[in-house]
Amino acid sequence: MSKIDLAIRGYPSRTPFAAAAKRNAKVWLCLTLIAADAVALLAGFAVGLQVEQPGSVSANALTSLAGVLLVHAGIAFQNQAYSTKCLTSATASVRQALLSLAGTMLLFLLVVFSLKVTGRLPRFALSLGILSTVALVIGQRLLLCHFVQRTCGGQLQSELVIVDGGNVPDHCLASDIIDARTASLRSDLDDPYMLNRLGTVLRDYDRVVICCAPERKGEWAQVLKGANIQGEIIIPELGELGPLAIHQLSGVTTVVVSRGPLNLADRAKKRALDILLTVPVLIMLLPALVAVALAIRFDSPGPIFFRQERMGRGNRIFHILKFRSMRVETSDSDGTRSASRDDDRITRVGRFIRKTSIDELPQLINVLLGDMSLVGPRPHALGSRAGDELFWRVDRQYWHRHALKPGITGLAQIRGFRGATEHRSDIVNRLESDLEYLQDWSLMRDIGILARTAQVLVHKNAY
Repeated sequence: MSKIDLAIRGYPSRTPFAAAAKRNAKVWLCLTLIAADAVALLAGFAVGLQVEQPGSVSANALTSLAGVLLVHAGIAFQNQAYSTKCLTSATASVRQALLSLAGTMLLFLLVVFSLKVTGRLPRFALSLGILSTVALVIGQRLLLCHFVQRTCGGQLQSELVIVDGGNVPDHCLASDIIDARTASLRSDLDDPYMLNRLGTVLRDYDRVVICCAPERKGEWAQVLKGANIQGEIIIPELGELGPLAIHQLSGVTTVVVSRGPLNLADRAKKRALDILLTVPVLIMLLPALVAVALAIRFDSPGPIFFRQERMGRGNRIFHILKFRSMRVETSDSDGTRSASRDDDRITRVGRFIRKTSIDELPQLINVLLGDMSLVGPRPHALGSRAGDELFWRVDRQYWHRHALKPGITGLAQIRGFRGATEHRSDIVNRLESDLEYLQDWSLMRDIGILARTAQVLVHKNAY
């Protein structure tokens, strides 16, 4: 048994396949997927052609089908439809396959229209062929992903951690872990035979991570750069920064720690949605808003609107607008005290408009002014607390939520995380939802959140 085997045996194996076996399995599975897609295309269109012309297939049809196969293969490779992720994730596999088929069909139809042969195109056969192909492609990809899950636990990427004086992270899930000293491996750039030995060890892995002492990180970095693999070095001190990328300024390396979550086009789309929905809703609700304003005026002395400082996008403070629901003499401006179920500060009208979320409607004006969006993390008062702790002291990631405009509603609200924050968990749940929203923003998700908000306007925690 070699020193490498002994070094690996010192740590538990995480996956049923060895690194070399995984690499071979990926190649064969990828080839199988390519062949299965081709068979699905052939079989699907064969069904359509046989319905249109039973027992015979024209030479033109065969030529067209061969062209479609080649075009589809090119588009599928471009769409990463044969990537490792598509071998292990059914969702990713089906999504990329359907995108590739859609691109192929669109290109095919463009060619047909440009050649002006639509009159000779058997529409029923084409439609049946497309539907049959889609069904077959989805079916075979689901079966293949199920097979991969059963045979290798859905994990085809082989990972190696080499420990050379550093500490292995807790709960490390790498395929293999090698102790460099036990295996007699060194990052010696002056020893070609050692580099050859390292290259032999690393070649079967997709990802290699080095855990070493600070003084050896430079040498290991040079070794990895020539190893033709994805190589990484553990730098624990960067963990607190949450680095996103590496850049340079005047020849000095910098660590990118933040980016705006939305690019200019996405911000424009989000703003357009805000304006297109807010203006007609305000016009439609104007009589109701006037009625609520009159009710507040007659119920208790004081202004109709409640203005309070809140933290907005870019950690900039703005004044949020609400219908006043509390007595002027007892309301707090910094939000130190959260409203509770039997709060004696709340007026009669205030109790109703808080329960039905009507008190939030003036924030539509904040949306028009650009301080807020319809959907986003809810803005909190500066003195808001979870139990006895200020929100941002519960978790320093709290400030990350201000990368987007605050919203009237959000992911946390439709999940039921609203009301008083009496415990740490009350803000932790909301923060997790807000950060998830930032990471996975899309216009369709905003529309979905708005649609679901109608179901939670009246909520047991709203008081």
